[in-house]
Amino acid sequence: MNSQSVAGLLGAIVASIVMVVAIAYGPIGQFGKPAKPASIQQPAPGLQPVPAAPAPRGPVIREVPN
Repeated sequence: MNSQSVAGLLGAIVASIVMVVAIAYGPIGQFGKPAKPASIQQPAPGLQPVPAAPAPRGPVIREVPN
């Protein structure tokens, strides 16, 4: 075995160990994490919802004669 094949073998062993540790200690994305329950709040009876304020308007751009 030459040094390149030994280095490749050791690199593969180290990479596989790193992958196993990464999966064991830090699941990727939502894998292994509990789903967050959606909380829906019911309005109190007899109360009407307050209408939302209108969206702010942008600046008015007018053409200025030269």
